[in-house]
Amino acid sequence: MRPDILNYFFKAITSLKGVGPKVAQNITRLVGRHVEPAQIARYVDLLFHLPMGYKDRRNRPKVEQLEAEQYATLKLQIGKHIVPPRHNKRIPYRINCYDDTGEITLSFFRARGDYLKTTLPEGELRYIGGKIEEYNGNLQINHPDFIATEDEMKTLPVFEPIYPMTAGLAPKTLRKTIAQLVQELPKLPEWLDKPLIDREKWPTFNASISGLHLADKPEIIDGNSPHRQRIAFDEIFANQLVLALTRKHVVAVNGNAINGTAKLVNQLVDLLPYTLTNAQQDSFAEIKTDMAAVQRMVRLLQGDVGSGKTVVALMAMLTAVEAGYQAAIMAPTEILARQHGEFMQPLCARMGIEVEILTGRNKGKNRAEILQRLASGQIDILIGTHALFQADIVFDKLGLAIIDEQHRFGVHQRLALQNKGLKTDLLVMTATPIPRTLVLTNYGDMSVSKLTEKPAGRKPIKTVAMPLEKLGDILLAAARAIDTGQRIYWICPLVEESEILPLSNVEDRFAMLNNQHPGKVGLVHGRMAATEKDEVMQKFQTGEISILVATTVVEVGVNVPEATIMIIEHAERFGLSQLHQLRGRVGRSDAQSSCILLYGAPLGATASERLKIMRQTEDGFLISEKDLELRGGGDLLGAQQSGDIKMRLADVENQADLIEIAHKQARLIVETDPRLEKDKHKNLRTLLYLFDRDQAIKLLSAG
Repeated sequence: MRPDILNYFFKAITSLKGVGPKVAQNITRLVGRHVEPAQIARYVDLLFHLPMGYKDRRNRPKVEQLEAEQYATLKLQIGKHIVPPRHNKRIPYRINCYDDTGEITLSFFRARGDYLKTTLPEGELRYIGGKIEEYNGNLQINHPDFIATEDEMKTLPVFEPIYPMTAGLAPKTLRKTIAQLVQELPKLPEWLDKPLIDREKWPTFNASISGLHLADKPEIIDGNSPHRQRIAFDEIFANQLVLALTRKHVVAVNGNAINGTAKLVNQLVDLLPYTLTNAQQDSFAEIKTDMAAVQRMVRLLQGDVGSGKTVVALMAMLTAVEAGYQAAIMAPTEILARQHGEFMQPLCARMGIEVEILTGRNKGKNRAEILQRLASGQIDILIGTHALFQADIVFDKLGLAIIDEQHRFGVHQRLALQNKGLKTDLLVMTATPIPRTLVLTNYGDMSVSKLTEKPAGRKPIKTVAMPLEKLGDILLAAARAIDTGQRIYWICPLVEESEILPLSNVEDRFAMLNNQHPGKVGLVHGRMAATEKDEVMQKFQTGEISILVATTVVEVGVNVPEATIMIIEHAERFGLSQLHQLRGRVGRSDAQSSCILLYGAPLGATASERLKIMRQTEDGFLISEKDLELRGGGDLLGAQQSGDIKMRLADVENQADLIEIAHKQARLIVETDPRLEKDKHKNLRTLLYLFDRDQAIKLLSAG
């Protein structure tokens, strides 16, 4: 049961004064990401909607002291109104203003002149607040944040937090609602250890949340303030507790001790046309040790593009088969599932191992026959897509479940496959190297193995960045490459022409290239049916077509060793990890490969840095760290799609030190008090409820 003291936090915001249905709807749209559909936001959702900046009206310089980009409050004499031509909405309404040291212009787009003449009458004094900008060498304020008379100025707060907003909700309404909420906050018990609080000099939870919302000086709102650090740590700590409890109550239960004889694994190694890398051997040794233990294995295998995860996965599955169990591997797309099949089936057939593929394409008698063989134990290894979750799929004795491209699946899907067996070992794999901070945030319940080497003989990929104006040269070079039998990936950011985004699209690029090379060009994008995509991919794999024009549907797992050129249009629109994944589609043989990053000029600072990093390194783990710095943790793992953790209060990439502290603390607590029953740990249940981590409490209740 949720502690009574938290009832206040979980009330609906309609209980607050002045929050009717319309305001509640707008606030829910703004802060209710953690609210079930059709529900409205709760007090806690609004409390956790923290200020992103502030207006400091204490700064009241003269015009001659102003600098561009600063926020200032100015006392100005209102001068002449310059009304734009009636039918030209691109020219702003301008008002010249001045003090005894200089002039500044106020600009308003799509303004109502009658309103401005009443609010800013010529010849009168007004206080104007806003961001100072420079245009054609002159200072101006576009759409001031506030305009006040001398009397009105006396009632305005000199320091005012600024919140992220949504259409239809006035900032003043949001501020008043939050202030009302904070003033009635019940005092919560302390859940952190006193030595930690004393060492970090953190305020209490109540003081932190109140201080941030009612801040009266900028240092409180700053990202490194004790108030921010305390609130962020509480959220991170709640998350780490959940992961530690999950590991203790779900992972570290007795499972199946799967001991292989190594006979099949040795046969596989002899059949491979290459030698395993040291990283592959080390990772398999870790997996094998976990499988042999009585505790259930839950391990994350991170492998950079082309590092050979599939071979390690097959070795693990053969170990399970040797010990009398079945194994299953689930991939996010049919293309990838069938690719796994093409690699595994011929090798396993030579060892007498039965491998089958099951996707949404298997229907009727064929599907029924596969299910019958699976349930009777005739199928040793099953490869599939989401189809493996379905209720009618029954294994005889599933010992090992593997999930490929883990970030495409949610936690619930992970468990759904694992639960097809009894205390099944679980291996999840990703070709997207994940920074340590995000591994701890999202996979703290797992052991981690890394593949950091590429198979011997692979040459570095030549990576160049060129402006889109050079497209003509690229087209000529592509034609020469096709004449020599090379195959090319050609990536565009859009499927079809967009009125909003002036970017290249695959349909237009396909039409152009197909006109130049009739019958030699294929098209693949996410709106096509799976069978259509597979058909085109098959033609690209066999060499029937030489150029594959595609969106990012090819970024994960697609393996065509004969493809040696990757061309990415508008490369500045993609994240670093995505560019790295796309580049990883080439360089998969001993032939020299190239990656051409075509960009639209001028480049912004972040985009320029991305392309520079791509030219400098092929190290996916280094690239993932840089991507985290440039983009932030929120989007890196596709958290919205997969159900991975997305923090509300913590800034993962800038608070890695807090994650490390929380990880150690949570592990220590759960080891010594796995049910949080000691007096000093009981308040941690309040923390878990407050941060919507109820699933951990359910684990404790279920024993």
